[in-house]
Amino acid sequence: MIKIDSSLLLKLLPFLKWPRLTNQSVKLDASAGLTGAIIVLPQSIAFATIAGMPPQYGLYAAMVPAVIGALWGSSWHMVTGPTTAISIAVFASISGLATPGSQEFVDLALTLTLLVGLIQLIMGAAGLGALVNFISHTVIVGFTTAAACLIAASQIGTFLGIDIPRGTAFHNVLIHAVTHLSSLNIWVVLVGVVTLVSGLLSKRYLPKFPSMIAALLVGGVVAAILNLTLGAQRTGIATVGIIQTTLPPLSIPDFSLNAISAMLLPAIIVSTLALTEAVAIARSIANLSGQRIDNNQEFIGQGLSNLVGSFFSCYTASGSFNRSGLNYTSGAASPLSAIFSALFLVAIAMFAAPLVAFIPIPAIAGLLFIVAASLINYHQVAHILVRQPQERIVFLMTFVGTLVDFERGLLLGILTSLFFYLFRTSQPPITEKAPNKETLGQPIRSLVTVTPLTPVCPQVAMLELQGSIYFGAVGHVRHHLSAVDATDPRRKWVLLLARGVNFIDFAGAELLGDEAKRRHDLGGGLYLVGAPPQVHQSIERAEQTQYIGTKRILTHKSDALAAVYPKLDSNICRHCTQRVFEECQMHLPNGELRSSDPSASAAIST
Repeated sequence: MIKIDSSLLLKLLPFLKWPRLTNQSVKLDASAGLTGAIIVLPQSIAFATIAGMPPQYGLYAAMVPAVIGALWGSSWHMVTGPTTAISIAVFASISGLATPGSQEFVDLALTLTLLVGLIQLIMGAAGLGALVNFISHTVIVGFTTAAACLIAASQIGTFLGIDIPRGTAFHNVLIHAVTHLSSLNIWVVLVGVVTLVSGLLSKRYLPKFPSMIAALLVGGVVAAILNLTLGAQRTGIATVGIIQTTLPPLSIPDFSLNAISAMLLPAIIVSTLALTEAVAIARSIANLSGQRIDNNQEFIGQGLSNLVGSFFSCYTASGSFNRSGLNYTSGAASPLSAIFSALFLVAIAMFAAPLVAFIPIPAIAGLLFIVAASLINYHQVAHILVRQPQERIVFLMTFVGTLVDFERGLLLGILTSLFFYLFRTSQPPITEKAPNKETLGQPIRSLVTVTPLTPVCPQVAMLELQGSIYFGAVGHVRHHLSAVDATDPRRKWVLLLARGVNFIDFAGAELLGDEAKRRHDLGGGLYLVGAPPQVHQSIERAEQTQYIGTKRILTHKSDALAAVYPKLDSNICRHCTQRVFEECQMHLPNGELRSSDPSASAAIST
């Protein structure tokens, strides 16, 4: 009989770790799933429109990925499905290669979904979940704001009744709309405006009723009345039409070399965005529920949902913030709620298909304006632009880059953010410290930051370093160490307070070894104080222990001072009036009493 390790089984089948199901929890999950299904019906149609896919593909993407993501993810409340950001990413990635809504477009979207799933699955299996931490919050804010602008721009033509080719660049859309305002369709605009206003009013005054459904109902009624009284030919108000109401049909992505090569770079960008979005949502909900999230398992769950979804007519899915937040607030007790949501959506879509056919296209455009506006965190954007100079640059690079080139905008933002991060870490804070004279004679003496008026030892410098010593910071650290004796050649001894150094690479270890040798040749030395064990190990591995061995790597500054003081130049000490160390008060470095120094009594009294 084959025995399977329980930990391996839980990794392969993480749904075995779900909270224990009870009658009460199943009822809560069913109720939350029904609410989510009602909400996602108009959303999924709108998202499919954003993505350039036929409306029914939005429903498919809300079904299969939700089930797979629930079974193999780690979050108990996150719901996987079509999202605004991913939908516009799909559209931007494919619209230049195929006509939106065409079979060629759909085939490429399925190939993109397959590649995204493979990348996510490989990253999760390789334990690369921590990589999403390198995408700063400012990058996400800039990207989301740009995505909101692109969503709104993509619907301007539909909202105004003006023919604007799909895939037109952002600035060209604005130019085209302004120069063709004279040809707008007043009836189409009326339906769009009514839908938009209805959605906003419903959200404000009927918070318990789904505002998107309310907006579509009002917009649909107004469009129907206009078409009945004036005629569809005159109004020009188009509707969604009949959509397929079957279960997600089997599909085969385009495996041709041309399709794979065309979708590979977009797949990398989209998978990065999707994972960032999913993990961020899972973490935000977990902060409320108290659950611990496994990033790697979340990667695997998202990867499998897209991989399997690509064979069931689903375009790329990710964690949905709206559905996940609603799922949690509706009282969902386990991921079973997401599965219920998918099952209820199948039933509702098949039952309500005749009604869906009458949804006016301008109403969807008005709805998407609301979605776009809700994506922007105006408070955070204002805070970044006004109060954070470096983050302002990161935001603008991401925002403008995404508007110009959606695929590379996120990458540009990430690189800009990493540049500033490396710039900051390459200049770790280094401050000179000196014993506080007010604590003289006390068991524990505090240190103060040196100012022009602070008494300092003419032979010993105490430098506090906060940050890692890696290849990028070597030049900065070397400059500060060299400046000690450059300003005063008598300062041949340095105590480097390294409690804040948590990492040191080979280049950093070589720097410390070279500096210790240089000071040894000058007749002084370099001591490390409070350095953590990993710093010791790095110095040993780099074979830099000849001049900075274990005898010069000490835990406490008092031990370092006790080791350094006897080696100081007693002639310099004899004429020194600073007396900053306890050892300076009565004895010279060679043990001679300071009573022969006429200034000793005055110094001691201070």
